[in-house]
Amino acid sequence: MQTMLIAGTETPYLTLEWSMSLLLNNPKAMEAVKSEINNHVGFDCLVQESDLGKLSYLQNVINESIRLYPTLPLLLSREASKDITVGGYSVPRGTMLMVNAWAIQRDPILWDEHDKFMPERFDNDKRVDNKYNILSFGVGRRACPGTNLGYRVLGLALGTLIQAFEWEKIGTEEVDMTAFYGVSMGKLKPLQALCKPRSNITHIL
Repeated sequence: MQTMLIAGTETPYLTLEWSMSLLLNNPKAMEAVKSEINNHVGFDCLVQESDLGKLSYLQNVINESIRLYPTLPLLLSREASKDITVGGYSVPRGTMLMVNAWAIQRDPILWDEHDKFMPERFDNDKRVDNKYNILSFGVGRRACPGTNLGYRVLGLALGTLIQAFEWEKIGTEEVDMTAFYGVSMGKLKPLQALCKPRSNITHIL
């Protein structure tokens, strides 16, 4: 239970922090998300779970944030149950295998402008169809059982923050995107930003 609670809380808040940092450094993307929420949700209620299917650009931002800054850069280890060959390498039974999701998700062979924040790369007509290119939630039988819940929580949290508040960087410099690498990958310097309630939604806050 402790593992489930930690995994279910730490990874979403780290992803939320990375997403907000990327949006603050890319004001055009922030405005695009805000416009989408204004058009599809409006100002009479906060973003609901039923709205998420209409907020495609918001989902693109989440996917691109997860691609660039996976909170678990190395997936949980696997043990070879028999002698196998992986990528041309002989792997004897009992060997511990580690999958580097961070490297795969920034591989210039798989991604155009691999180090650039481009949410539009996940648009319907440019969707990445190979499920093995995005590995943040794992794949196959041992994929994270909370994937769908994670996307919903992130969509609701990020969407509500953008819908309800105006956000600004502190100063003119870009938000520092230096990562701290451990079991999970967070920001070395926690995000600090300025916010104030949006005037056209204060009546429901």
